[in-house]
Parts: sequence; C-alpha cells; structure tokens
Amino acid sequence: MGQAWEFELRVCGPGDEEKLALVGAASFLEAFAGSTFLDGVDVLAHCRNQHSAAKYAAMLADPGTRACLAEVKGAPVGYAVVCPPDLSVPVGPDDMELKRIYLLHRFQGSGIGAALMEWSVKMARQMGMRRLLLGVNDQNDKAVGFYLRQGFEHAGTRSFQVGNTVCSDFILARRLDA
Repeated sequence: MGQAWEFELRVCGPGDEEKLALVGAASFLEAFAGSTFLDGVDVLAHCRNQHSAAKYAAMLADPGTRACLAEVKGAPVGYAVVCPPDLSVPVGPDDMELKRIYLLHRFQGSGIGAALMEWSVKMARQMGMRRLLLGVNDQNDKAVGFYLRQGFEHAGTRSFQVGNTVCSDFILARRLDA
C-alpha cells in the first residue's frame, strides 16, 4: 500500500475545468509517455485534444455528467467523471459510464482511487443506474487489475484513436444492484 495522504473529495462545478485538465494530462503522460505502443507525438496530441480545459468545461456543462475532484492540501491529484455511456457494447437506460478515473501515480495505493471509485458507484446509484461501465487500455495492467478488484468484469472491447495510433480497450462492467 502507498503512503497515507489526507485528502478531500468534492463535486466539481464550473471553474474546475483547469484542475481537471491538469490532472488528466499529467496522469495520461505518467501512464503512457515512453510506452511501447504510443509515440510521444501521439501522447501529446491526445493530451491537447482530450485533456483541454474546454473539453472539461463541456463535460461539466452536460446535465447528465457528474465529476468529483480529489485534492491533497488544496492541490488536485485525481478525479472521476460519470456520464451517459458512449461505448461499443449494448447499453440500456439504467447504464452509466465511468468516463474517466485518473489519479497521479504517487497517490496510487493510498486509498484515494478507491474513494473515487466509491463516489462513482454511489453517484450512479443515486441517479438510478444499475450498471457502471468503463473502457480501459488493454495494456494498462495496473488499471485493469484495480477495476477487477473493484468488482468489474469483462463486457467487450473497442478500438480508439490516440493521435495516429489505433489502441484497444477492454470494456468492463459492474452491476450496481447486487
């Protein structure tokens, strides 16, 4: 287990897009810079396109989306975003997607990731959802292991583009009514 950190979780709102963008880009860089399947140009393009403040502002403006920020001593270190699903598996009206759950590496193993997952499950249940789905890069063994330990199971796969590289994700699902 990692170092114990005192942290706070809080629901995001307008004005949090910069913090989300910083953590999103930083954690994506930590996870994939220097990887065997993505080159630096693709990683940077992904950060610019998918982790811009404007992208997060649009997420926060969506009435079906909820986000939670984890902070240590007032600095953002992680977050979770739940929203209606946009995945390549059959979904129903009682499904929600855990679109992103990111945590800076030095805080992994500290309980913050588990707290963000717990918030995501609780939020989905409060919204009347019965299943939580997510996509995770199939080469990100650490993240896949975390999700499996959190009760997720394989539900499918998908391909997605990171810069000029086609990557593949496992799609995982967790029942919320059990």
